[in-house]
Amino acid sequence: MKTKITLIIALFFGLSLGFAQNEQECGTKLSLMAEAAKAGSFDSAYEPYKWLRENCPKYNLAIYQYGEKILENFIETKADKKTYIIELTELWNDRAQYFPSKTKVGDVMVDACLLKYDNKDVLGLNSQQLYDCFDNAYKTDKENFKSTKGLYVYFKLMVDLYDAGQKTDQELFDKYDDVVEKIEDEVEYNSIQLNKYLAKEEAGKALSARDAKYKKYHGQMIDAFDKVTAGVDKELGDRANCSNLIPLYTKNFEANKDNSVWLQRALNKMFQKECTDDPLFIKIVDRKYELSPDADTAYYLYLKTGEQKYLDQAISLQTDPFKKSKLVYKIALGLKKKGSFGQARQYFTEALKLNPSNKNPHMHIAEMYAKSANNCGTDSFNKRAVFWLAAQEANKAGNSSAASRYNALAPTKSEIFNKDMAGKTINIGCWIGRSVSVPKL
Repeated sequence: MKTKITLIIALFFGLSLGFAQNEQECGTKLSLMAEAAKAGSFDSAYEPYKWLRENCPKYNLAIYQYGEKILENFIETKADKKTYIIELTELWNDRAQYFPSKTKVGDVMVDACLLKYDNKDVLGLNSQQLYDCFDNAYKTDKENFKSTKGLYVYFKLMVDLYDAGQKTDQELFDKYDDVVEKIEDEVEYNSIQLNKYLAKEEAGKALSARDAKYKKYHGQMIDAFDKVTAGVDKELGDRANCSNLIPLYTKNFEANKDNSVWLQRALNKMFQKECTDDPLFIKIVDRKYELSPDADTAYYLYLKTGEQKYLDQAISLQTDPFKKSKLVYKIALGLKKKGSFGQARQYFTEALKLNPSNKNPHMHIAEMYAKSANNCGTDSFNKRAVFWLAAQEANKAGNSSAASRYNALAPTKSEIFNKDMAGKTINIGCWIGRSVSVPKL
């Protein structure tokens, strides 16, 4: 009995010593890899990195962080790119497996898809294989599919497959809606975050260095997603024109007349592509309003009937500030298009209050001022003074180039001097109803 106990104790200490020695070696290798990688000696870092991957893959997240840098360098500098591309995608997969709480699965999956896309010729991948990669990432972890480039490429590949006859009209339009809705979610999140910092500044509170950093970041993300939206719309192009949409939605209406999501997406697409005069648009509006009335449907009913009660209902039904800002902005755009500039400015101003991070209303107000310059003044000088107002709005939008163009159309310094108007205030008439100060010389 004593012999058995002695053997068990010896075995326990032997295993403990083995684990301690192995952990110590893992730590040594990690240190060697990190120091070499920090110094840019990626060839020297590769050997301990490989050892760590094989012998203690769960030891430390730094194995994957430094490993990524090493392999990215090799992809750029080594002749055998394919080997290291494959190794990097395997590294990301293992990181998600061994460190799930510290890894956003969708994020690394999209990174892997983009790596494959950027090196599709080296890897011999076709559009379908690449699309499937992005589609899998989207379906696996949509929440963390946040890459602007990833969303654009995802839709571009769908367009490529559609043009090749491998995807249907409905599949194309559905994927467009998926991607645009995801972009809108990201814009909403970043807008809400940015508005918190804007509110602090509006209240006269100074931002900390950290807050200023995040304010800049969220603003940049909004701009980036806006560019992706423009890119996605450009890719869709005329593939979603009224000639394509109306027959498709007519054919599919009966099968989807109880599907609120399908009805809303059809309405949105027909509105976007200016197919609202077709009887089908009215038919879908009526069905959607009957099935599940909401702010968007009430607005479309307003377009159909011109009745103010539906516009009021649209605004009252929408209680979310960000979504209401989008609705009010849409109303303003419609009024601007009709030439109702005074009403349009009212709604653009309301959109700014609801979502200060969206600077686009300022540019639309600037454009309306500029278009009205010839109609809102008693003489040439006063009419052209309107361009100073337009420039002010363009500056609020952060568009310095537009502001410069408008300022160039305003009275010159010599005209200001000859008229003896420097520093004076001009009241602008008509719908504008604003005053502007003439620059001092």
